[in-house]
Amino acid sequence: MKTRLTELTGVRHPVVQTGMGWVAGPRLVSATAEGGGLGILGSATMTFDELETAVKEVKSRTSAPFGVNLRADADDAGRRVDLLIRENVRVASFALAPKKDMIAKLKDHGVVVVPSVGAARHAEKVASWGADAVVVQGGEGGGHTGGVATTLLLPSVLDAVDIPVVAAGGFFDGRGLAAALAYGAAGIGMGTRFLLTRESTVPDAVKQAYLARDLNGTIVTRKVDGLPHRVLRTGLVDGLEAAGTLGGLGRAAANAVRFRRLSGLSWTSLLREGVRMKRSGQRTWAQVLMAANTPMLLRAGLVDGDLGAGVLASGQVVGLLADLPRVGDLIERIVADADGILRGLCA
Repeated sequence: MKTRLTELTGVRHPVVQTGMGWVAGPRLVSATAEGGGLGILGSATMTFDELETAVKEVKSRTSAPFGVNLRADADDAGRRVDLLIRENVRVASFALAPKKDMIAKLKDHGVVVVPSVGAARHAEKVASWGADAVVVQGGEGGGHTGGVATTLLLPSVLDAVDIPVVAAGGFFDGRGLAAALAYGAAGIGMGTRFLLTRESTVPDAVKQAYLARDLNGTIVTRKVDGLPHRVLRTGLVDGLEAAGTLGGLGRAAANAVRFRRLSGLSWTSLLREGVRMKRSGQRTWAQVLMAANTPMLLRAGLVDGDLGAGVLASGQVVGLLADLPRVGDLIERIVADADGILRGLCA
């Protein structure tokens, strides 16, 4: 199935596996690449050395194109960009908009730059800076998300820019791919659907917890880190939602102590980051404390399988999922169903 996305990146099918922290590792990314989709390593939760090892492992597993998701504001972002260039990684994706000089450097070395955006004006900005494509996620998506549904956000972005647009938020099957293409998108991005596959390294007990949810099984909360964050309802999240200011602060402080030990971060580093976030946005100190430890809260659930202490990012689509397919079979099924739907519309 050829689209502007497949022509731009060299993949066979317009299906993107998003760069989920703690989830999108070499096994999942290489399986996606082998299946013809665009797999993206989630490097925000990796050290530089771990990223370098992960890139080499993906290359050892597949010769197909793949990508790496980067944090443009990371202290070592420049070094990571150099790694992608050196290793001939095909795509660099970004959760936060990269600066113009970073985009230019990547493009000069043949790396396709694909930032994620949450509004038409953001798409216009990165397009003017030279981004090759954008991923736009509607409010149905998991993790940090906005309040506008994909069905409204997607056409607004398509009207604003003339670069390929990948639609994310609420996609899981061939009907979604057909609908996105009908809107004018160049492909779809999926996170939760790829998390719930056999090649995903998320513990089986956690996968079953996801599969047990219905369409009301997620919640958008600001109590985790101060920003709208769609996650599964868990005891931890319900406790944060119910807690008052003082209770929330105490719970956040307790989590800061617990997860600092796991992360190996110093109190000085956590405090410095917390002060920066407090100055830059409308966050309580409880939210600042939780924000400093959100990656470790996610790790507790998605890696360690601790359903009581972990945060589990999830899209609303989890309520419609009931199986754990192989990645290759999933992509083949989605593309075949979409092709059949589109052919039927034209019959």
